[in-house]
Amino acid sequence: MKAILALADGRIFEGKSFGASGESSGEVVFNTAMSGYQEVLTDPSYKGQMVTMTYPQMGNTGINPEDIESRGLFLSGFIVKEYLPFYSNWRATMSLDAYLKENGVVGIQGIDTRALTRHLRDKGAQNGIISTIDSDHASLIAKAQAAPCMAGLDLASGVSCEKPYHWSEGVWDLAEGYPQVDSATLKYKVVAYDFGIKYNILRCLVDAGCDVTVVPASCAAEDVLAMNPDGIFLSNGPGDPEPLLQVQQEIRKFVGRKPVFGICLGHQLLGLALGGKTVKLPFGNHGSNLPVMDMQTRKVEITSQNHGFAVDLDSLGEVACLGHENLNDQTVEGISHCSLPIFSVQHHPEASPGPHDSQYLFGRFVEMMEKNRS
Repeated sequence: MKAILALADGRIFEGKSFGASGESSGEVVFNTAMSGYQEVLTDPSYKGQMVTMTYPQMGNTGINPEDIESRGLFLSGFIVKEYLPFYSNWRATMSLDAYLKENGVVGIQGIDTRALTRHLRDKGAQNGIISTIDSDHASLIAKAQAAPCMAGLDLASGVSCEKPYHWSEGVWDLAEGYPQVDSATLKYKVVAYDFGIKYNILRCLVDAGCDVTVVPASCAAEDVLAMNPDGIFLSNGPGDPEPLLQVQQEIRKFVGRKPVFGICLGHQLLGLALGGKTVKLPFGNHGSNLPVMDMQTRKVEITSQNHGFAVDLDSLGEVACLGHENLNDQTVEGISHCSLPIFSVQHHPEASPGPHDSQYLFGRFVEMMEKNRS
């Protein structure tokens, strides 16, 4: 079946449909990872976006029930150069095409993803639409232009959990799969805000010795503090952090009272809660091969990233200092509070599959909690 991708600036790409048929719109971004498309598909941070994979072949490892990062698929569309229908992997149980169909995600294959990536790099991420039912170019362009822009959207509320729950699953092991860890063996009590949290973040916290309770994005700071945690975690998530004014207000209430660690959207929300600002990046950073420097150790690590916004360090004044720096575009990859046990990073230390260079950050959070236990 024929499929068309139309961008808001008028660029048209014609290809073939795979996954669900129909029509879907969202912000078109590109991801430079060579593997891990199942992680990308199930990352709630992609809500409202259509993801272009720069690696040319997708689908060769199929889909398995273990490598999921959330309760469902939240992205708006999937764009690839070549879809491979015949998968080969010892854990796979279904094809990528069937998985997209099952979850209602529209896909397009057979287009020049190199040309699309270069266009987004030069012109910036922008709204687009994939359709298998409308072949009129002018009509599709108009629909893409009418779609809401990512800036100003509160998407985290739509992917957060509805009520608190306890997490006890550890990191995957080749022999045992995902182990269930006895809470009695875990030393540190952590409350994790869910703005679109990835399961592997929770697993990494458990592996670091944390007894984790997950709470909705709307949870009041008073309720969290009443649990008397050793630390508070702010998760990743989709969209623009600025509209989440109530969340920022709640964060301010526990700043200085408990150690805080944030990742991705949680990092941006922390920056805003501390009085800073965020900026929309031209095309964002999405992939699993991006270099970052830890300013504390001066070591360089290869990281997984997925964000379209960044914290403006200058806007924080003397409240926080640069913790990590993106070596490709010199954007802020992490901040550390100048006097309180608070830090955050823009990238994803829990990346699965890799890279794993940044997993030490969970240990750093544990050390911070140990030093500040009451």
